[in-house]
Amino acid sequence: MSESSTAVATPPGDAAAQHPNPHHARRWLILVMIGLAQLMVVLDATVVNIALPSAQQDLGFSNDARQWVVTAYALAFGSLLLLGGRLADLFGRKRAFLVGLAGFAIVSAIGGAAGSIEMLLVARAAQGVFGALLAPAALSLLTTTFTDPKERGKAFGVFGAIGGGGAAIGLLLGGVLTEYLDWRWSMYVNIIFAVIAFAGSFVLLKNSETDGPRPKLDIPGTITASAGLFALVYGFANAERDSWSSISVWGFLAAGVALLAAFVVIQQRAEHPLLPLRVLLDRDRGGSYLAMFLLAIGMFSIFLFLTFYIQLNLGFTPVQSGVAFLPMVATLMASATSATAILLPKFGAKPLVSLGMLIAGAGLFWLSAIDTSSTYASGVLFPLMVMGVGIGLAMAPAMSVATFGVDTHDAGVASAAVNTAQQVGGSIGTALLSTLAGNAATSFLVGKVPTPQLAAEAAVHSYTTAFVWGGWIFVIGAVICGLLLRSGAPARAPEGASEGAPVAVHM
Repeated sequence: MSESSTAVATPPGDAAAQHPNPHHARRWLILVMIGLAQLMVVLDATVVNIALPSAQQDLGFSNDARQWVVTAYALAFGSLLLLGGRLADLFGRKRAFLVGLAGFAIVSAIGGAAGSIEMLLVARAAQGVFGALLAPAALSLLTTTFTDPKERGKAFGVFGAIGGGGAAIGLLLGGVLTEYLDWRWSMYVNIIFAVIAFAGSFVLLKNSETDGPRPKLDIPGTITASAGLFALVYGFANAERDSWSSISVWGFLAAGVALLAAFVVIQQRAEHPLLPLRVLLDRDRGGSYLAMFLLAIGMFSIFLFLTFYIQLNLGFTPVQSGVAFLPMVATLMASATSATAILLPKFGAKPLVSLGMLIAGAGLFWLSAIDTSSTYASGVLFPLMVMGVGIGLAMAPAMSVATFGVDTHDAGVASAAVNTAQQVGGSIGTALLSTLAGNAATSFLVGKVPTPQLAAEAAVHSYTTAFVWGGWIFVIGAVICGLLLRSGAPARAPEGASEGAPVAVHM
């Protein structure tokens, strides 16, 4: 043990004295409210996808407009996350959380009642705005509420399981609501989640106040960060339908990179930076952000292409497709909760994140063996369960360490950085893997006589190509994160450290 930070034992006595955090006594009920909010935000990315064909038929909009129902949410959410996180730090996490919940419920009601595509698009963009305020506030509340390593592990295991499994749950819920009720319920369902979480949080949470004078909002940093993230997400979204040589793709990507470079320069000089670089430059946090980014890319290949295969090749209904993902959700939740509650306090994040990515990669390589004669039981079920184990093992510890040790007044923006990494990773995964899959299908058909069987084989080949690339992304991520993350288990913050800012024991 070359270097260590030892924990100072907390003396016995009054619980309130041991935990000046006003949320400690109600922490598990607070976790329920935070979990509901997180589930609402995560499943909203997929619950609407299943309902889109019905919405298109009802409102009569084009295929191009259909893509914007998804993209409008992603653009607003991805570009405003850092601002939402900093607003939670400046004006209080409870206020940000409640405003985010209330706003999300209201615009979901508007979207459900939409009589035109324009009204639906406005509602989806507004969902992204309030989601960008809600998501980092939820994670920062979790960070500052659970400071004991063992309890923190359990809490982040639950939160990570929701984050990893929420998309699959959204597919099931979207299928059930669309098939048995109406596509509008894919929007209305958010109201139920939001009302319960709002009522509980209003009673349980205490608003956080910053010590000393409240810092000013970094306007230049906000503009460059939001515009840069918008350009990146928009550029990758365009890559789905336009070629990579199109100015609508490379032009926006280049602008995004330039704006984010300017943002970094501004952060180095700003008196009150939007995202203090100290948050990013810590090895553990940087490695965790990278892990979340790469996990989002790889997970995209699972949810999108496997959904295509299950519905188009195996002939599953939307509800059956959602049920088909439940074994993955079960193994993901089991591995996520055990990883953070049992393994993280003993071994630290480094071996868990790397091993989890390798296991998830192995599951994707196994899944790439499917063909047109495969069945769900013979080709999909067991690889899906293996991927669930790997993703849960990697995601929950990475999410915990990404906000571990950060100063309380930076908890919101550090949490926003986690969500930003996921959002940008998902956008890149959408564009990159869709392009690779499309090219694979085209190459497969060259020089062959078109037949229905050949078309099915080409489609499966495109999916398996995406699975192989996703698997290699996980393997590369395991190596890089293994080099970046420090060895050692987390420990309770010593006396004098910022409240809610635990430290790690480094080996």
